[in-house]
Amino acid sequence: MPGIVEFNAWKPSGVLMDEPSGIEDAELVRRARDGDRAAFGGLVERYSRAAYSVAFSVTRSREDAEDVAQEAFLVALQRIDECRRPSRFAGWLMTIVRNRAKNLIRRESIRVMDIVPETAATDRPNPREQTETVRLRKLLTDAMETLSEVQREVVLLHDLEGWKHREIAERLDLPEGTVRSHLHFARKALRTTLAPLLDRESKDGNR
Repeated sequence: MPGIVEFNAWKPSGVLMDEPSGIEDAELVRRARDGDRAAFGGLVERYSRAAYSVAFSVTRSREDAEDVAQEAFLVALQRIDECRRPSRFAGWLMTIVRNRAKNLIRRESIRVMDIVPETAATDRPNPREQTETVRLRKLLTDAMETLSEVQREVVLLHDLEGWKHREIAERLDLPEGTVRSHLHFARKALRTTLAPLLDRESKDGNR
Protein backbone atom coordinates (compact mmCIF):
# COMPACT_ATOMS: atom_id res chain seq x y z
CA MET A 1 0.00 0.00 0.00
CA PRO A 2 1.45 3.40 -0.94
CA GLY A 3 2.18 5.91 1.77
CA ILE A 4 -0.13 8.75 2.70
CA VAL A 5 -0.10 11.52 0.10
CA GLU A 6 -0.02 15.08 1.38
CA PHE A 7 -2.17 17.47 -0.59
CA ASN A 8 -4.69 20.24 -0.16
CA ALA A 9 -8.23 20.19 -1.53
CA TRP A 10 -7.32 22.06 -4.67
CA LYS A 11 -3.98 20.70 -5.80
CA PRO A 12 -1.65 17.98 -4.52
CA SER A 13 1.62 19.24 -3.14
CA GLY A 14 5.09 17.77 -3.16
CA VAL A 15 6.47 15.97 -6.20
CA LEU A 16 3.31 14.48 -7.60
CA MET A 17 2.91 14.42 -11.35
CA ASP A 18 0.61 16.76 -13.25
CA GLU A 19 -2.74 15.30 -14.27
CA PRO A 20 -1.93 12.48 -16.71
CA SER A 21 -4.30 13.45 -19.51
CA GLY A 22 -5.13 10.56 -21.78
CA ILE A 23 -4.59 7.89 -19.13
CA GLU A 24 -7.83 6.19 -18.11
CA ASP A 25 -8.91 6.13 -14.48
CA ALA A 26 -8.74 2.33 -14.41
CA GLU A 27 -5.06 2.41 -15.34
CA LEU A 28 -4.27 5.02 -12.70
CA VAL A 29 -6.08 2.95 -10.09
CA ARG A 30 -4.11 -0.13 -11.13
CA ARG A 31 -0.83 1.76 -10.81
CA ALA A 32 -1.88 3.21 -7.46
CA ARG A 33 -2.60 -0.29 -6.18
CA ASP A 34 0.91 -1.27 -7.22
CA GLY A 35 2.32 1.53 -5.06
CA ASP A 36 2.70 4.23 -7.70
CA ARG A 37 2.37 7.42 -5.63
CA ALA A 38 2.34 9.64 -8.71
CA ALA A 39 -0.59 7.71 -10.22
CA PHE A 40 -2.76 8.43 -7.20
CA GLY A 41 -1.56 12.01 -7.34
CA GLY A 42 -2.93 12.12 -10.87
CA LEU A 43 -6.34 11.02 -9.61
CA VAL A 44 -6.19 13.70 -6.94
CA GLU A 45 -5.35 16.33 -9.54
CA ARG A 46 -8.12 15.13 -11.82
CA TYR A 47 -10.91 15.06 -9.23
CA SER A 48 -9.94 17.48 -6.45
CA ARG A 49 -12.21 20.27 -7.65
CA ALA A 50 -15.13 17.92 -8.22
CA ALA A 51 -14.65 16.43 -4.76
CA TYR A 52 -14.64 19.91 -3.29
CA SER A 53 -17.86 20.82 -5.14
CA VAL A 54 -19.68 17.71 -3.94
CA ALA A 55 -18.45 18.28 -0.38
CA PHE A 56 -19.53 21.89 -0.51
CA SER A 57 -22.99 20.90 -1.74
CA VAL A 58 -23.42 19.08 1.58
CA THR A 59 -21.50 21.24 4.07
CA ARG A 60 -22.16 24.71 2.56
CA SER A 61 -18.82 25.71 4.04
CA ARG A 62 -15.60 26.31 2.14
CA GLU A 63 -13.34 25.26 4.98
CA ASP A 64 -15.37 22.15 5.78
CA ALA A 65 -15.56 21.21 2.09
CA GLU A 66 -11.78 21.43 1.75
CA ASP A 67 -11.31 19.29 4.87
CA VAL A 68 -13.83 16.72 3.65
CA ALA A 69 -12.27 16.51 0.19
CA GLN A 70 -8.80 15.95 1.66
CA GLU A 71 -10.09 13.35 4.10
CA ALA A 72 -11.97 11.57 1.31
CA PHE A 73 -8.83 11.26 -0.82
CA LEU A 74 -6.91 9.85 2.13
CA VAL A 75 -9.67 7.30 2.70
CA ALA A 76 -9.71 6.47 -1.01
CA LEU A 77 -5.95 5.91 -0.94
CA GLN A 78 -6.19 3.63 2.08
CA ARG A 79 -9.07 1.68 0.54
CA ILE A 80 -8.00 1.73 -3.10
CA ASP A 81 -8.15 -2.07 -3.22
CA GLU A 82 -11.87 -1.85 -2.40
CA CYS A 83 -12.66 0.04 -5.59
CA ARG A 84 -14.28 -2.86 -7.44
CA ARG A 85 -14.82 -0.98 -10.70
CA PRO A 86 -11.66 1.07 -11.34
CA SER A 87 -13.18 2.59 -14.48
CA ARG A 88 -15.83 4.13 -12.21
CA PHE A 89 -13.33 5.51 -9.70
CA ALA A 90 -14.92 8.96 -9.79
CA GLY A 91 -18.33 7.68 -8.75
CA TRP A 92 -16.76 5.60 -5.98
CA LEU A 93 -14.79 8.61 -4.77
CA MET A 94 -17.83 10.92 -4.81
CA THR A 95 -19.70 8.43 -2.63
CA ILE A 96 -16.87 8.62 -0.10
CA VAL A 97 -16.91 12.42 -0.28
CA ARG A 98 -20.68 12.56 0.23
CA ASN A 99 -20.59 10.17 3.17
CA ARG A 100 -17.71 11.99 4.83
CA ALA A 101 -19.48 15.31 4.42
CA LYS A 102 -22.66 13.95 6.00
CA ASN A 103 -20.64 12.47 8.84
CA LEU A 104 -19.08 15.87 9.47
CA ILE A 105 -22.49 17.52 9.63
CA ARG A 106 -23.75 14.89 12.05
CA ARG A 107 -20.65 15.15 14.24
CA GLU A 108 -20.76 18.88 14.57
CA SER A 109 -24.56 19.20 14.44
CA ILE A 110 -24.26 22.51 12.63
CA ARG A 111 -25.17 23.99 9.28
CA VAL A 112 -22.43 26.44 8.31
CA MET A 113 -23.89 29.21 6.19
CA ASP A 114 -20.81 31.34 5.45
CA ILE A 115 -19.46 30.55 1.99
CA VAL A 116 -16.09 32.29 2.49
CA PRO A 117 -14.23 32.58 5.82
CA GLU A 118 -13.34 36.13 6.80
CA THR A 119 -9.66 35.19 6.98
CA ALA A 120 -9.57 33.57 3.53
CA ALA A 121 -8.31 36.57 1.59
CA THR A 122 -4.82 37.94 1.95
CA ASP A 123 -5.19 40.84 -0.50
CA ARG A 124 -8.39 42.39 0.76
CA PRO A 125 -10.48 44.59 -1.56
CA ASN A 126 -11.52 48.05 -0.47
CA PRO A 127 -14.43 48.21 2.03
CA ARG A 128 -17.04 48.97 -0.64
CA GLU A 129 -15.94 46.06 -2.86
CA GLN A 130 -15.75 43.75 0.14
CA THR A 131 -19.25 44.70 1.25
CA GLU A 132 -20.63 44.08 -2.23
CA THR A 133 -18.88 40.71 -2.49
CA VAL A 134 -20.22 39.61 0.88
CA ARG A 135 -23.71 40.74 -0.08
CA LEU A 136 -23.70 38.84 -3.37
CA ARG A 137 -22.25 35.73 -1.77
CA LYS A 138 -24.91 35.85 0.93
CA LEU A 139 -27.64 36.10 -1.72
CA LEU A 140 -26.16 33.15 -3.60
CA THR A 141 -25.75 31.10 -0.43
CA ASP A 142 -29.36 31.75 0.57
CA ALA A 143 -30.52 30.80 -2.92
CA MET A 144 -28.48 27.57 -2.89
CA GLU A 145 -30.18 26.65 0.38
CA THR A 146 -33.47 26.33 -1.52
CA LEU A 147 -32.06 23.50 -3.65
CA SER A 148 -31.91 19.84 -2.79
CA GLU A 149 -28.50 18.27 -2.15
CA VAL A 150 -28.37 16.55 -5.54
CA GLN A 151 -29.42 19.77 -7.29
CA ARG A 152 -26.56 21.62 -5.62
CA GLU A 153 -24.12 18.90 -6.71
CA VAL A 154 -25.30 19.07 -10.32
CA VAL A 155 -25.23 22.88 -10.47
CA LEU A 156 -21.76 23.13 -8.94
CA LEU A 157 -20.29 20.42 -11.16
CA HIS A 158 -21.91 21.70 -14.35
CA ASP A 159 -21.83 25.48 -13.96
CA LEU A 160 -18.74 25.86 -11.77
CA GLU A 161 -16.55 22.97 -12.88
CA GLY A 162 -17.77 22.74 -16.48
CA TRP A 163 -18.63 19.03 -16.41
CA LYS A 164 -20.90 17.78 -19.19
CA HIS A 165 -24.26 16.15 -18.46
CA ARG A 166 -22.88 12.75 -19.44
CA GLU A 167 -19.87 13.09 -17.14
CA ILE A 168 -22.03 14.09 -14.19
CA ALA A 169 -24.41 11.21 -14.88
CA GLU A 170 -21.60 8.67 -14.99
CA ARG A 171 -19.79 9.93 -11.91
CA LEU A 172 -22.84 10.49 -9.72
CA ASP A 173 -24.44 7.27 -10.99
CA LEU A 174 -27.55 9.03 -12.28
CA PRO A 175 -29.41 8.79 -15.61
CA GLU A 176 -28.36 11.60 -17.94
CA GLY A 177 -31.98 12.69 -18.28
CA THR A 178 -32.21 13.01 -14.50
CA VAL A 179 -29.10 15.19 -14.45
CA ARG A 180 -30.59 17.47 -17.10
CA SER A 181 -33.83 17.66 -15.15
CA HIS A 182 -32.05 18.50 -11.89
CA LEU A 183 -30.03 21.21 -13.62
CA HIS A 184 -33.11 22.71 -15.28
CA PHE A 185 -35.14 22.90 -12.10
CA ALA A 186 -32.18 24.04 -10.01
CA ARG A 187 -31.48 26.95 -12.36
CA LYS A 188 -35.18 27.83 -12.44
CA ALA A 189 -35.31 27.81 -8.64
CA LEU A 190 -32.19 29.97 -8.39
CA ARG A 191 -33.60 32.50 -10.84
CA THR A 192 -36.89 32.58 -8.95
CA THR A 193 -35.12 33.08 -5.63
CA LEU A 194 -32.44 35.52 -6.75
CA ALA A 195 -34.48 37.80 -9.02
CA PRO A 196 -36.61 39.48 -6.31
CA LEU A 197 -33.66 39.62 -3.90
CA LEU A 198 -31.41 41.36 -6.42
CA ASP A 199 -34.25 43.65 -7.47
CA ARG A 200 -34.93 44.63 -3.87
CA GLU A 201 -31.23 45.17 -3.18
CA SER A 202 -30.97 47.33 -6.28
CA LYS A 203 -33.92 49.48 -5.24
CA ASP A 204 -32.59 49.84 -1.69
CA GLY A 205 -29.20 50.87 -3.04
CA ASN A 206 -30.74 53.58 -5.23
CA ARG A 207 -32.65 55.25 -2.41
